[in-house]
Amino acid sequence: MLNFTDNRPTVLHISHVTTYRYASRVDLAMHLLHLEPLRRADQQLEAFRLDIDPPVTRNIASLDYFGNPQHHLTLHTPHHSLSVRAESRVRRLPQPCPQAEHSPSWESVREAMRFQAGQPFQAAAEYGFPSEFVPLHPAFADYALLEFWPGRSLLGAAIGLTSRIHREFTYATASTDLATPALEAFYQRRGVCQDFSHIMIACLRSLGLPARYVSGYLLTEPPPGQPRLLGVDASHAWVAVYCPQHGWVELDPTNNMLAGTSHAVIACGRDYADVAPLRGVIQGGGSHTLSVAVSVVPEGEFR
Repeated sequence: MLNFTDNRPTVLHISHVTTYRYASRVDLAMHLLHLEPLRRADQQLEAFRLDIDPPVTRNIASLDYFGNPQHHLTLHTPHHSLSVRAESRVRRLPQPCPQAEHSPSWESVREAMRFQAGQPFQAAAEYGFPSEFVPLHPAFADYALLEFWPGRSLLGAAIGLTSRIHREFTYATASTDLATPALEAFYQRRGVCQDFSHIMIACLRSLGLPARYVSGYLLTEPPPGQPRLLGVDASHAWVAVYCPQHGWVELDPTNNMLAGTSHAVIACGRDYADVAPLRGVIQGGGSHTLSVAVSVVPEGEFR
């Protein structure tokens, strides 16, 4: 059974601090950031601020190929450490819950996404191809078919797959890293939200269905009687499957739920490679250490 988030309007204050410490001096650095939340019908960005130390020589803000906000940073100041702090205030608005039984059959959606000469191009079909972190493989298709039986509604099957991954895979930090192939995580049945999302996307695409990777944050509640600790949260990832009647429907296999007003969206892409929070190239630096601190706080607790 799929869980449902509290679908009331929610204001979330998000702090994401990334710190690199280098073994030797960095003389030149160029970085690409996906840290500014998306603006869309169900999400309003009320404030956003970037604080960078040392100060950047240039910060160019633009939209990437997928329509996500991005920042290109250039630093000419020699430095032994880099701190990037992104502060956001996001208002999440509730949307009608799609009725799974009223969605078309998954086979009809697969057929609609196939290229046909002389027919209009389906933009969502671009998300049906393999990508850097999401290969197509018969093992993914076989697993998906446990839920995608003949004639089943697309969203009913996608929700079933969400619940199956949540039930049959173990969330285990440090069991994988960014380089772990989706097929390896699939066979070991262990991983984190990034792995579960890549696996679910691979299952859907291996059946010919468009699916995309969503990066962002999730408001989590502390144990009863315990204070909310700042800086201990992490970035989150979930999946969007395309349904012609409803558009992109977001599902969170890590938590077995429809994404709702507790999910703040940063970016959408084919997989993690399209929406990594921070990456770049440097001249110098040698080895480095990385630390990340994330806090997601509801409006009433923000100070």
